[in-house]
Amino acid sequence: MEFILDVPFIRGILDEETARAREEIRDLGVLRALESSQHRHDARIAAAPDVATLACRAGCTWCCYFTVDVRAAEVFRIIDFVEQSFTPEEKTRVYAEVRANSAALGKLSEGERVTRNLKCPFLNEARCTIYESRPQSCRNYHATNAAGCRQSYEEPENLDIDPDFAPGVYQAGGAHVEAVSTAMRDAGYDVNAYELNCALDAALLEPGARERFESGLKPFSGLGGEEVSDEFDDLPP
Repeated sequence: MEFILDVPFIRGILDEETARAREEIRDLGVLRALESSQHRHDARIAAAPDVATLACRAGCTWCCYFTVDVRAAEVFRIIDFVEQSFTPEEKTRVYAEVRANSAALGKLSEGERVTRNLKCPFLNEARCTIYESRPQSCRNYHATNAAGCRQSYEEPENLDIDPDFAPGVYQAGGAHVEAVSTAMRDAGYDVNAYELNCALDAALLEPGARERFESGLKPFSGLGGEEVSDEFDDLPP
């Protein structure tokens, strides 16, 4: 799907959100700043001019079986949400599923991982149980026709499927994520991408992971992470 970038729109979000995120990281700490930015992230997408074209609805869960990349800050934000909101029984179930998924995915290459369907541990009874703290990959993933998502689920090895998306939603969400990542990077925090289950498993197994992250160090001793390039770094004038 081809479309023309709305450069002033993207630049406006990049400038505004980078400045706001930097301020909140300084004043609130990186994890509380992330939580605050996630509320603005949802608001930006909800205000996108083509948001009404989205086919995404409660109960549609095709994408909840796809691989998800997260940043370390999101991992600790999710763990905090689970610890505060889940019952002991729910935590036991979720953490056991995280461990099982991590064991299965940790053996795969990145190429193999993207062709493997695996239920998200936070999907329960057709709903996301961490919706408030869901990672940016989930916040930004959307489609205007769920048929493409279903086809991707049914044909996981077919990487040529490209579900239709909404350009305005895509630009609003992408610019927001890039701005927050820039602010975190500038403040010295790790912004590499990690597979969701593997990173959660590592964070739960390594007591010092959070402290290392908040000190500006690589948080997970057994995970390298992938450096992610800025999508809108080379905007046309």
